[in-house]
Amino acid sequence: MQAQLRETATELARLLWREHTVYRERDGGVVIRGEHVRRWISLSPTGGKDQARVRAGRILDGGTTAPARLEVVVDLTSGTGELAAVCRRLLAETAAEAAPSTAGTSRPARKARPAKSRPVRPGKGRHTGVGSWVILLCVGGVVALWAYSVFGGAY
Repeated sequence: MQAQLRETATELARLLWREHTVYRERDGGVVIRGEHVRRWISLSPTGGKDQARVRAGRILDGGTTAPARLEVVVDLTSGTGELAAVCRRLLAETAAEAAPSTAGTSRPARKARPAKSRPVRPGKGRHTGVGSWVILLCVGGVVALWAYSVFGGAY
């Protein structure tokens, strides 16, 4: 199955792009990278005979691959031409998802606001506040009364 995937991927790569790189994945699948179009196609075996899982995704800045955006199971006996048509559709949908859609909007997109941070007030740092000191003094008083009642009356 791996040899069949490799042959199919090589033929498919020639149909899709003039410039491409074909390599084998660790799980036995084959990846076709089109650096000039910033897209990739992956063919991996499925449990069925003569079937392959086809995934499509983008290539990010720096050459890393983004996770697959689309996935479909195809029959490898249908021919390379039909497989290329499926791959072209997946690649077109991947490109459409990557492009920002501004159809139907007349105003520009709003910029994301940075997260609000709490203002630093003078004299207010990470020090213990007055309320915390009151609680600590009360707890200390209760512990002192308990110690006096247990140990103080023995003398």
